[in-house]
Amino acid sequence: MINRTADVDAFMATLEHPFKDGVELIRAGIKASNAEIVEQVKWKAPSFSYRGHYLTTFNLFSRPRVFLVFHHAHVVTIDDARLEGDYPTRRLLFFDDLADAEAKKPFVRDVLTELIRVSDN
Repeated sequence: MINRTADVDAFMATLEHPFKDGVELIRAGIKASNAEIVEQVKWKAPSFSYRGHYLTTFNLFSRPRVFLVFHHAHVVTIDDARLEGDYPTRRLLFFDDLADAEAKKPFVRDVLTELIRVSDN
């Protein structure tokens, strides 16, 4: 999969959303969590994958909150109340505001680390 960071940068430059700073904060944390994570615009939002496995995508349609859709099937085995939804192959992580995004940034990294670990096996 080709890293399309320039496309995401261009998308973010024109994004008008009340949670834009939070998206940038979480986006930076996601990219910093593993050098092999690639990003692209998918579903009109930043999306991230690892070695061809989709990991997570922002949902920016919700306002003022946004959420990440973790759509790697292994996420359903992670038992944590912050991951919402009873879907067979995905979970959602909501952000209420910038402080909430900052507080959940390490959790996002932990979830991604686990999904990458499983992808490598």
